[in-house]
Order: sequence, then C-alpha cells, then structure tokens
Amino acid sequence: MTKIEIENVNHPGKVERVDAAMYEAMKRAILTVIPPNMPGMTVGEVQRAVPPHLPEELYPGGAKAGWWMKAVQLDLEAKGLIKREKTKPLRLHKA
Repeated sequence: MTKIEIENVNHPGKVERVDAAMYEAMKRAILTVIPPNMPGMTVGEVQRAVPPHLPEELYPGGAKAGWWMKAVQLDLEAKGLIKREKTKPLRLHKA
C-alpha cells in the first residue's frame, strides 16, 4: 500500500500519512463536485454529492467516505486548491 502525506489547514506544519489510492479517489471526487465560484457548496452538500464519484472497490457502499472527505478537504484547503467562505454553514469552492 502506497502512502502519501497530507496536511491540515487547521494545524499548519502537521502531516499525516494516508493511503494514496483512497486519497486520490476522494480528491478527484471532491474536485469534480465543488463549483469553481462562490457561493460554492456546504460541507453537507459535498458529502452527499461525492459518493457517486467514488470507486466501489475503494469505498464499498460509500464506506469511510465521510472521514476521507473531511481529511482530503482540509488537505486541499492547506494546499490552496479549494477555499472556504466564512459563512454559516461553511461553504467551499475551488480556489
């Protein structure tokens, strides 16, 4: 199993090693569903939109998609690929 390091926008400088295939599949799904402009989507909307874009062999029945969605979201924010709007509820869009 290949691992990659991910970051967390809420904890700068801290990295975690995770499964690369699970990460890449979730990253593709998130970047597919998140719109390019404001107002974007709420985290809940993203969580509901992502599962159909995930490979069944990695996420059978959407298993573990919630944890992976949040971990990848925070990493993509740390890398500047997506942005959050300071709204309630929080909204995300591509950077």
